[in-house]
Amino acid sequence: MMNNLFSIFDPTTNLFNLSINWISTLIGLMFIPYSFWLIPNRFSILWNIILNTLHKEFKTLLGANSLNGSTFIFVSMFSFILFNNFLGLFPYIFTSTSHLTLSLSISLPLWLSFMFYGWINNSQHMFAHMIPQGTPGILMPFMVLIETISNIIRPGTLAVRLTANMIAGHLLMTLLSDTGPHMASYFVIILMMIQILLMILESAVAVIQSYVISILSNLYASEIN
Repeated sequence: MMNNLFSIFDPTTNLFNLSINWISTLIGLMFIPYSFWLIPNRFSILWNIILNTLHKEFKTLLGANSLNGSTFIFVSMFSFILFNNFLGLFPYIFTSTSHLTLSLSISLPLWLSFMFYGWINNSQHMFAHMIPQGTPGILMPFMVLIETISNIIRPGTLAVRLTANMIAGHLLMTLLSDTGPHMASYFVIILMMIQILLMILESAVAVIQSYVISILSNLYASEIN
């Protein structure tokens, strides 16, 4: 049972035992280009409104000293994670964001680029950020140690947060669906209602987690200015 339970997170398939399931990561690209060559419809107009709203919010958080176009990094990351989270809710589609391989590949290079840029261009500001204002002199070494550790674990917390939330919902839905064949018919109806509510919850989690990881990355970037 445990092998079947966790098989939904297995990136390999029965075709030559290759990791073909990772191709699902690129399926989200099919939802993007058509808005550029088709007549604008409600979906494309709504999506443009969402992206413009995110762009203004990210621009405000980054501040006036941010580089032009820097918000598009976080808008693109939001779109990429959101598409992959939603695609994982469809049957027989591999959820790539439920693996640390993908989530850590997004957060770690982004965090490293922030650190290199901050320490090279704003080293004095980076040193000052390690010690909050008003810290007693005797506590300064401990504050530097705490701030350094909290800074180092940031990419890991971003990746684990996204992965854990995607795995938790999928596992719960799989566990409940496995109990269906062993239940009475009237309990199956209740189970189907619970599964529908969980699907709605997972749809909300897909949006929230993509927004959370993009807004946190934006906040981390705002600290180096």
